Amino acid sequence: MSTDKAKIANDCFKKATEAMQKENWGFAIEMLLTATRLQPDYLIYRQSLRGCEYRKYGDNKNGAGLGGKMKIMSIRSRIKKAKGKSDWAECDKAAEEGLTLYPWDAQLLADVGDACREQGFLEIAVDSYKRATLSAPENRDFLRTLGEMLEERGEYAAALEQWNKVLKLDPLDSDARSKVTQLRASEVIDRGGYGEAKNTRDFDENKSAYDADLEDRLRSKAEKAASDGPGMSVEADLQRAIRKDPSNKDNYLKLADFYRREGRLDDATEAFQKALDASGGDPNIRELMEDIELEKMKQNVDMARSKAAKNPEDKQSAENALALRKEFLQREVEVLAARVERYPADMRLKFQLAQRYMKVPAYAKAIPLLQKASADNRIEGDVLVALGECFIQEKKLPLARHQFEKAIPKIDFDEKPDTFKKAHYYLARICEEVNDKATAETHYNEILGVDYEYKDARERLEKLQSGENEE
Repeated sequence: MSTDKAKIANDCFKKATEAMQKENWGFAIEMLLTATRLQPDYLIYRQSLRGCEYRKYGDNKNGAGLGGKMKIMSIRSRIKKAKGKSDWAECDKAAEEGLTLYPWDAQLLADVGDACREQGFLEIAVDSYKRATLSAPENRDFLRTLGEMLEERGEYAAALEQWNKVLKLDPLDSDARSKVTQLRASEVIDRGGYGEAKNTRDFDENKSAYDADLEDRLRSKAEKAASDGPGMSVEADLQRAIRKDPSNKDNYLKLADFYRREGRLDDATEAFQKALDASGGDPNIRELMEDIELEKMKQNVDMARSKAAKNPEDKQSAENALALRKEFLQREVEVLAARVERYPADMRLKFQLAQRYMKVPAYAKAIPLLQKASADNRIEGDVLVALGECFIQEKKLPLARHQFEKAIPKIDFDEKPDTFKKAHYYLARICEEVNDKATAETHYNEILGVDYEYKDARERLEKLQSGENEE
């Protein structure tokens, strides 16, 4: 994705947000459709687009009516041709056009999901298939596909829910029954760390742990059902308040916050979406949704890393973990870049975005952000150290040295010991590089005075003091 396309997409998103606040749903949809085409891997654009489409048609579940459905027939033909050629970008584009006419069409939603899955946009694929299953709750193919994708992401509990629905629709489906059994075990293993069974005894212990976990969950459900009376359940009280006044966004926000604190992030996302729809596209609520999205992605990254660590010979697990990490980092960059533009005076946001660019790595993009962020004296020391690291990577040692020399007086070891040691270490290395041995010794001594085993500082100091040349 080029910087120009990303900027145009963000500008379209801003115009769409302004249009939503004025309830100009047609223009908002046009802008969001453009943003989606320019940045097809951006989930929030898709979610906002879908919300506007729902509002345009008054949530009538019928869309543009008979006329719209006639137009969709030619769109379905385009989709079929695109799938036949494995042209997933065209398939995606055509399906999104169809959804502007009928956003509840389950097959069009599934077509978007298929296209995004093939293009590697798994978060969007999952979101689209979730909507497809809401529109067609008895379509077992949709439920199966959603279950498979959720399992790919390590979301075993959510995957289990889909396969349970398949089994409920067809109790004789042996594949679904096997999958339910497998996912129940995977869910418990993933949460409880029971995956290291080496023998029958270990397996029996794991099975006992699983049985106990299942019993706890059933008990929890029973207790929840018994606490549905007024004043007994926060969730039930908020649900009642929403039913009483469905246009009040505050109740949705309270419910979303409750779900978030309970760790029910999918439920929180749904509640935030309803709050966003009720508010007419409040950008502050949109940011809360982004935070939840990032939290969910971070959980998936952690789970994938854990799975890869437990199975070091499984190359696919390692590749999945790496792909999810890259996806998460890219999404963080997108979210923070938009917020930096929205809050230009917030230096901490600039620092956070710069740190993500350093991970990409994209040091040339990080440097100007860090230079601006250094104006905030609350974070100046950390920012200057990061700036020095960037200049090292860009092979500009004099500039890097200057940043570390400015940073060190501003860093208190008791408050930030890691930053303190890092700054002295990098400065010592630079001084070695330019043959300023005396200054290098001074900074190595600063490190060893607080951490005698820090990296290779002791070995380097000893070489300097013995007059040996560095390798």
